[in-house]
Order: sequence, then structure tokens, then C-alpha cells
Amino acid sequence: MTQHLVSSFRAKFAARNATTAIRFKEQDLWQDITWSALLDNSDRVAKALLFMGCEVQTKVGIFANNRPEWSFADLGILTARCVTVPIYPTNTTEQTRYIVNNADIDYLFVGGQEQFDKALHLLKANDLKLIIALTDSIDLKAEPKAVHFSDFIKQGDQAADVEFEQRLNDATMDDLVTLIYTSGTTGQPKGVMLDYTNFAAAFSSHDKMIDVSESDTSIAFLPLSHVLERSWSFYLMHCGATNVHLENPKLIIDVIAEVKPTLLVAVPRLYEKIYSTIHSRLESASKVKKALFNWATGVGLNHFKLIHHNQQPSFLLAQQHKLADKLIFSKLRGILGGNTRFLPCGGAKVDPDINQFFQSIGIQIQAGYGMTETTATVCCHRGTDYDFGSIGLPLPDIEVKIGDDNEILVRGNAVMKGYYNMPEETAKNFIDGWLKTGDAGKILASGEVVMTERIKELMKTSNGKYIAPQLVEGTLNKDHFIDQVAIVADSRHFVSALIVPSFEALEEYANSINLQFSSKAELLRHSHIVTMFEKRLQDLQGELANFEKVKKFKLLNREFCMKKGEITPTLKLRRKVIESEYKKDIDEMYNSDKNER
Repeated sequence: MTQHLVSSFRAKFAARNATTAIRFKEQDLWQDITWSALLDNSDRVAKALLFMGCEVQTKVGIFANNRPEWSFADLGILTARCVTVPIYPTNTTEQTRYIVNNADIDYLFVGGQEQFDKALHLLKANDLKLIIALTDSIDLKAEPKAVHFSDFIKQGDQAADVEFEQRLNDATMDDLVTLIYTSGTTGQPKGVMLDYTNFAAAFSSHDKMIDVSESDTSIAFLPLSHVLERSWSFYLMHCGATNVHLENPKLIIDVIAEVKPTLLVAVPRLYEKIYSTIHSRLESASKVKKALFNWATGVGLNHFKLIHHNQQPSFLLAQQHKLADKLIFSKLRGILGGNTRFLPCGGAKVDPDINQFFQSIGIQIQAGYGMTETTATVCCHRGTDYDFGSIGLPLPDIEVKIGDDNEILVRGNAVMKGYYNMPEETAKNFIDGWLKTGDAGKILASGEVVMTERIKELMKTSNGKYIAPQLVEGTLNKDHFIDQVAIVADSRHFVSALIVPSFEALEEYANSINLQFSSKAELLRHSHIVTMFEKRLQDLQGELANFEKVKKFKLLNREFCMKKGEITPTLKLRRKVIESEYKKDIDEMYNSDKNER
């Protein structure tokens, strides 16, 4: 019989006792949480929820950045046989209100003053019954229906042990673990129902594929509200690895240097930024350093390609590789701490060129593909001889096939039960027991799956040509002068782009050629900068079909942001919002083309 996540965790945590489960930084000092402390705190949360009268499968929310109390609350909710509903800490008050009401949440754990203040609006509107502030530093503003975490868990001392044991004994594999609301690039988010069978299946698949042990250390810098970080963190608990909770994800590069992790789950954006930074610094390097870097990376790529295809490098190439590793690669690996074994990466497709660059310097990115609806990973790269254009082989015990319109379909025990309170939406997303992913693709003879585009995001030009925006945006995002890009093409006669430059790289370049500017806006208007981008886009798009190429672009002086609703918490573009926000700029690009003609 498959073991229940809660009972399995309780036994493992107790056995590991005083070794480190979680690390975190507070007031510039690293602190350790032992497995026994993790178990004790989660039990106290569970008993406090029972004392508050939470019924079986009550939905309890967590609206917070990553910190140990996030996991205390999460595991406590599950131990009480309730259901955790994570909410992205960057959500607006109205986005939070929607989830709170849709999931029938009465009790909400919050992580910081910003989240507390938003929750307080909901409490005063009777959307909530109680707010539990995870840190004592949060000002409760004399609200009687708000309590600090330290005071909340004391209430657990009054809970009946008999009821606590009964909840543990009655737990079933069909109980819901969580409702995770999808980011919603279009329309309202949907609550994905994942149960204990889903997580047990995910653990089983990973056990057959990767080796994670108590000697490993990972960093949780993606939000724990994201299915990838959450399921990975559960898996680390399953295996006994130490997890470092990072409250501010912007500090990830500095923390990596301190922690030197062996594992790290990330989205492609992290590697795109590191890749861009490396190449940006190279722009201002001396000719000798540039030549050395280009020689080393050329050697590294040739060496890797042979190993990748199970071929033996020549003696000369092997010696060159050792020298390149000593002079260049070891220093580059130091950016990621120098101890990484493999780095699971999902959330979007990793650009093959960027992936090969990291592989060739000795950093093993393990690219994968998955969804909230599949308890994260469906496919991933593994072994040596895999196709970089693919999203890898399906995990053990997961089936993948191609349906109508080349849609990727998935079946297996890791696939969700459905969308909460949305039976029609659930039915619409399944066909004969197979989950419809909304992604188009194909299966290679090797069994590897290739994702070609998002079916719903395909754009059709007025000339009848279909454009896959991710392909074009991914091509442009390789450039270290480009931070973000959103293309426009639907019902237009050519492709245009809204581009957010990497201002650090751009300002450094401007200073190197003594270009005078007083603001970002002035810099972006400079004819030299515009011409430079025109040339770079021309070079970048060499392998795109003519109808896919960006013809016009607009340089923006600010990033797309979550607060304006332009990107989701998982950094996906909300295209309708962006096109509405920048309608004037978009119209100018197409009107200027008319004038030129």
C-alpha cells in the first residue's frame, strides 16, 4: 500500500531527530531548524487548528514569502487533515479576495506586513475569520481577530490529543493535500485539486529517476506557493535533504555563494540572467580575455557534445578541456556555488543554446516540463544522449501521447482530481481520462517529447501566418542587452516587439562609448542605441522565418510587473494586459510602418 505523505513524514522526521531540515537567515545570521523541531511546530499548528474548530478538509490559506513558518503552517494544516491553499505573496488584495472566497478560506496565515495589510481589508469585509501573522514583527494594528504565530500555536496545548490522533488515523489517500490556483494568463485562476495519491505518485516517479539524500542541500527561492518549489520541497523532506528558505528571491546569487547548494530548482529566467551577465561583462573585457573565453567555451562545447553522444574525446581535446576548466569553467561554476550536482529547471522551456552553454562548463541543468495539474514534472532530460530541442522523456509511470491539433495529452496518478468547484471546466480539460495540456508538440522516435507552442497563445497575422510567441521571444531573450520581451502579431501584418532592455548592461555600454544621457528614457531614445538594437535583432533572428521576424520594436523604460497585472507570479506574460497598457506604443509602430510605405 502507498504510504500517506503525513504518516511517512512523521516517521522520517522523528528518525532524523536533531539533524538539519531547514536553514534560514535572520538578522544576517544563519539559523537551523532540526527535523524534530519541524515535527513539533507542525504538530502545534495542527492542534491549534483543531482547537479553533477546523473540520476535516477545511481550506486554510498561506499568503507569505518563503520562511520556516511557511512549512510549519503547511505541514500543520495537513496533519490536521485540512487543505493548504497557497497564495502568491505578490498577489493584490482583489486577487487574494478571489481565492479566499472561491476556496472558502476562513483562516489565513500571512508572512509580512504587506500581506497582513491586504488580509486586513478582507477581514474587515468579513471575507476571513482570523489572520495568523507568521512573524512577531508584524503590526496587528490592534485587530482582535489577528494573532501572532507564536501565540496561535500556544492554543494547540488546549487541543484534545484524542481528536488529534483520530485525524491522523482517519487520513486517506483521497483527501486533498492542496488547492493551487493557476496563474491565469487569461481569465480567473482555477483551483487545482491535488490529493495524497498525486504526491505519492510524484515521489515514486522521482525515486526511480534521481538520487537525493541527506547529504544534499537545496535552496527554496521560487515561491513555495508555486507547484514546482512546493512539490520539490516535499520531495526533499521525503529524502532527508536540507532546504534553505530564502525570503527575498532577489538575493539568490549572493545566497548561492554562501550556501553552495548541491541542488537547486529554478525557472529558466535565472540561467538567462546569469548567461546575460557573463556575456555582458565579456563586452568590456580586454581582447586577450575575450579570446581566452571564446577558446575555452569552444573547447567546452566540443568536449561536451562528444560526451553527450557517448563518444570519447581525443587526448588533445581532453587536455585542452582540463586547462579550460582550470582557467575559466571552475570560476564560472563558482557563480552557482561550485558544488551543484544537478539543477532541475521548469516553468518554461530552457533555450537549447543557453542549456548547452551551462552543460559545457560543467553545470548540469536538468530541464523539464510540467504543470500544476500534473503535480509538477511530466517530462525531463536525463541520461546523456538527449535532444536539446526536446522537453525530455516522460517520468516513470506517466504516459504522454499526442492528440488532436498536436496537443500533448498526459495520463497517470500524478494528474489532478480536477478544478475546485468547476466541474464543467474540469470536463473540458480531459478527454477519455487524458489531461489536455494546452501545449502542442510531437514525440520523437527516442520517446522524447518536443513542445512546439502553446495552442491558446498562437498568434495569427493578417497574412494568415501562425506565430509561436515563445519561439520569437526566446530567440531575442538570448541577448544580454534584453531583459524582457513581448511580441505583438495577432491580426497584424507583421511581428513587432515591446522590449525591456537590461539597463545595467545598457548603461555600462553607454558609459564605455561616452554616450551622454540624463535618464533611462533619454538613453532609449538615442539614435545610437536604437541602431544598436536594430543590428542585434537582425543578427539574433537569422534562423527565424521571414514572417516570424520582428520588424518594429519599442524600447520600454520599465519592467513588466506583477502589480500592474502584466506578468503572473510565475513570470508568464499577460498579453492582453500588456497590449492594453502599451496600446499607444503598439499603434505607433504599425502607423509608422504605414507612413513609411
